[in-house]
Amino acid sequence: MLERVNEPLFIPKCETGVMLEVPTDYLPSGYQEAAIQNQLNNRFRNRIQIPIKKIQIPDVSDLLALPRLGTFSTFVPRHRKLSARLITLFMEMRTVEDFFALAAYLRDRINPSLFVYAFSVAIMNRQDTRNVRLPPVSETFPGRYVDGSVFVRAREESYILSDSLVSMRATIEIPQDYTATQREPEHRVAYFREDLGINLHHWHWHLIYPFEGPREVVQKNRRGELFYYAHQQIIGRYDFERLCNKLPRTVRLQNFAEPIPEAYFPKLTSQIASRNWQSRPGGLRMRDINREADQLKVDIADLERWRARFLEAIERGRVESTNGTTIPLTEQNGIDILGDMMEPSQYSVNPQLYGQLHNMLHVVISLIHDPDHRFLETFSVIGEASTAMRDPAFYRIHSLVNDIFNLHKQSLPRYTVQQLEFQGIQVRGIEISTKGTTQRNTFMTYWEKSTVDLSRGMDFFPRGPVFARFTHLQHMPFTLNVDVTNSGQRRQALIRVFLAPKLDERGRDMPLVEQRNMFIELDKFLYDLQPGANKIVRNSVQSTVSIPFEQTFRDLETGRPPANNTGGSDNFNFCGCGWPHHMLIPKGNIEGFPSILFVMISNAETDWTPRRNTANNVCSEAAAYCGIRGENYPDRRAMGYPFDRLPRQNAVTLQTFLTPNMGIKEVVIRFNDTVVDKTPNNGREPRSQIWNPSNPRNPSPRPAINPLSNPNIPPNPTNGRPNTNPRPNTNNRPNTNNRPNNPNNRPNIPNQPWNSNQRPPQNGRGGPNPPTFDWQNGPRPGGRPSSPNNFFNFQGNFDRGQSQPIAFPGRAGGYGK
Repeated sequence: MLERVNEPLFIPKCETGVMLEVPTDYLPSGYQEAAIQNQLNNRFRNRIQIPIKKIQIPDVSDLLALPRLGTFSTFVPRHRKLSARLITLFMEMRTVEDFFALAAYLRDRINPSLFVYAFSVAIMNRQDTRNVRLPPVSETFPGRYVDGSVFVRAREESYILSDSLVSMRATIEIPQDYTATQREPEHRVAYFREDLGINLHHWHWHLIYPFEGPREVVQKNRRGELFYYAHQQIIGRYDFERLCNKLPRTVRLQNFAEPIPEAYFPKLTSQIASRNWQSRPGGLRMRDINREADQLKVDIADLERWRARFLEAIERGRVESTNGTTIPLTEQNGIDILGDMMEPSQYSVNPQLYGQLHNMLHVVISLIHDPDHRFLETFSVIGEASTAMRDPAFYRIHSLVNDIFNLHKQSLPRYTVQQLEFQGIQVRGIEISTKGTTQRNTFMTYWEKSTVDLSRGMDFFPRGPVFARFTHLQHMPFTLNVDVTNSGQRRQALIRVFLAPKLDERGRDMPLVEQRNMFIELDKFLYDLQPGANKIVRNSVQSTVSIPFEQTFRDLETGRPPANNTGGSDNFNFCGCGWPHHMLIPKGNIEGFPSILFVMISNAETDWTPRRNTANNVCSEAAAYCGIRGENYPDRRAMGYPFDRLPRQNAVTLQTFLTPNMGIKEVVIRFNDTVVDKTPNNGREPRSQIWNPSNPRNPSPRPAINPLSNPNIPPNPTNGRPNTNPRPNTNNRPNTNNRPNNPNNRPNIPNQPWNSNQRPPQNGRGGPNPPTFDWQNGPRPGGRPSSPNNFFNFQGNFDRGQSQPIAFPGRAGGYGK
């Protein structure tokens, strides 16, 4: 349903050529004639066929009001109502067969973006489709993440190298600096804003928490509070990255009449509308929106009025409902009420009074180039949830929103020592150990390349994979060690782990009143404390904040376990949203960015809500930012606790804020400006060509060099194509034949650590002992690890993207106590 959504549904899908047998009257009118049907049946007669049930179709005429080739945004009220209507229709289908039948009827009739959004929300919320694997939106709409020029080259490759030659298609390199140059200061953090995993996280969060729809879809436990916390953490992480790159923290959107200095040129093309996503030059002002085609009218005065009403409600400590009564903003539910009002969801207590401040800020900025539709232009990337985080203005909007929420938090009573401490529990010591280095209390970050297949979203292209290789931030696996003393009986504890910058923009120690907004959550987990001394050991891959990179980018078909493998099937199926694991640790800098690691131990008996259903709890869920599907939010404390409120009066610094059950450690984040290239395509290596954005039809003829290999090795005589010669490799080439060249003859399976006991994979985030790398002769066999192991034991200087030896300057043993 979600593959090549602009192609008719009856065209075979997937690598296996599955064909859906669609009833004739479900087809668009142009394909219903008998002669055409006979030809199509003859053409695809040898395909695997799946019949679609014929049902009584409800009235869907209102859904046709949005043009099929138009743009869709859940921030636009009219579009949001259409999506709520469609979600309701999907949820009301009594059986899964009826659900897919209605989807088959609508897919080729309504706007594809509307269909994909509503269909995805229904898949995630229907009881009978909970185990249906949703592909990432980057597979369905790759044009939202890749420059349109890439598809020119991809189309050539697809037509020339088709059928038996598909394995020879080039892997297209996406350069890091294709939207701007380093002359633009804001581009220093483009690796964060344009990261594929981060934008997919934002899209998926809004799938879980849609604005409107049936009650069971929208009204989830602590939904409004989670809107606050998920976006507060995004701003905290973004400002952390800005400080790492010598940029000031984000300035909130304050004066709506002032020009917006930040420009953004996304270089993206809508594959549905066949039009470019609009750019925004610096210095444009927000203007009143009046677009009859979208039934959209909002004035700048509306934004100012809504903001003033929020500030008044927070100052008074209560809000007015639609029936004239007032609702107090209490410690327990105040932030949840404000979150539903701010977004707003359909459960806003008074949408007429408090309006749509958040959504309309997105809309007004997204239409800043054509507010009255006189040029027939559509919105920019900030007007679509799957692309909004690419735009610097997104963070200015959410800095304003976060500051409004923070005013409410500042009005609440401050936590007392009694509310923070855990009697009988004392943190004695904290240490970070990172794989590949002897330096303690040091996080290591670097660039990594990963390959994704875009073919499922490339309509009317010849079949076969189309690979694109992205460069993204990555960190070395690390282990948290905490020494704890329990002077009482056995207790179940909840461990909270946060990280914050130590210094502000001027290099001075950051006051706690500011620093509390910069603490980003790294992990939260349960632990049984025994009487006496305890040593807590926690691997970074176990974080409940993040999901593994491979969980987003794995192949839906080649990676699927057998149908009779119940546990494996559950583990394969999508488990929820989460922060991408490769972005868990901020970038840091080459010198080593000084930071503070904070650990707090609290009483799980009072703070934690056990899950009601743990029968199939075999996958990695990132509950901190996304909650758990079908369950209450597990942490009973306020989200962001203990930093969600102002510190008590005498706690000016973090050190004076601590209670015995808390501990801090000074750490550094050390960045290495070099690139590690993961094996593309699950172990297969198609030839690579560097994409030239100024001339996409003529990419560089040189093959891409794997940074793991020796840069002095001469070019491969196969001109970048896989070596199909069965002769044994030389010492200077990676193994490309089918036989492992390791002494134990272990299978060459990606993402699996191997030892004598053949331990299972670690959910795609790398095992406890990832395979090591031979930096002279390329990667050793044993598969594709999530991160390298022996990484930092080298010398040299680097330029970005060059394959060079590696060195990490700094003090042995790291920083801290």
